[in-house]
Amino acid sequence: MKHALVTGGGRGIGAAIATALAADGARITVLGRDGAVLERHAATLPRSARALALVADVTDEAAIEAACEAARARHGAIDVLINNAGAALARPFTKMDRAAWDAMLAVNLTGTYVCCRTVVPDMLGTGGGRIVNIASTAGLAGGPYITAYAAAKHGVVGLTRALASELASHAITVNAVCPGYTRTAMLERSLDEIVSATGRTREAAAAALLGRNPLGRFVRPEEVAETVAWLCGPAAGAITGQAIGVDGGEVAR
Repeated sequence: MKHALVTGGGRGIGAAIATALAADGARITVLGRDGAVLERHAATLPRSARALALVADVTDEAAIEAACEAARARHGAIDVLINNAGAALARPFTKMDRAAWDAMLAVNLTGTYVCCRTVVPDMLGTGGGRIVNIASTAGLAGGPYITAYAAAKHGVVGLTRALASELASHAITVNAVCPGYTRTAMLERSLDEIVSATGRTREAAAAALLGRNPLGRFVRPEEVAETVAWLCGPAAGAITGQAIGVDGGEVAR
C-alpha cells in the first residue's frame, strides 16, 4: 500500500481526495490547520487507511517538516503528495494591498513549494512517486477581482510543469488538477460575498458564476477526487506535467 499525504484534507475537495485514495488502498495522512475537522474526517475513512490527522500550516516550513516526520513514523516514506491546501480572495486590484497579495501567494504557491520540497526526497529515496497539485481554472485563465489568487494558481501550474520535467527521470509524476467552481464551503462563501456586494439573490449569484460553464452546474468534490485518484494510479504512469481542468468545459469555451 502507498502512503498518501493530503494537505487541506479535512473538508471539501481535500476530504473527498482522502476518501478516494483510501478506497484505492492507500494509507492516509490528512494535514491542515483545524485538528477537530481533520480528526472527524479521518474517523470516516476505512480502518485499512490507518488514517492519521496532523495539524500544520503549509506556510510554516518547520511545522511541515515536523508533520512529515510524524507521518513517516506512522506510515513510512510518503509515496503520494496531494497539495490541496489553499485559500481564495476576491478584491478589486486597486484594493489589493501587499498583505493580501503576500497571503494569497504564501498559502497557494509557497505552501505547495514547501510541501514538495519536504516530500520529494522521500520519493527520490524510494524510486518514484506521485504529486498532484490542486490549482484552479484561475491557474489557466484570468478573471476580474482575483489577481492575487490567479497569479498564485498560475504559479502552481508553472511549478507543476517545471518540476515534472525535472523529476521525470526519477519515476516521479507531477500534475495539476484545475477545478472550476466546486460545491464546497469556499463556494458558499463566494456566493455570500456576491449577494452582500451586489444585492442579487443567491440564485442569481450562482447563475452568474455558471454563466461560462457549458454543463450549467457546479462541480462535485468527488469528481475532482476521482481525477486525482486516477492520476495517482498505475494507469496514469505516463501522465506528467499536465494541468487538467475539471470544470464542466468552463476554460475550453
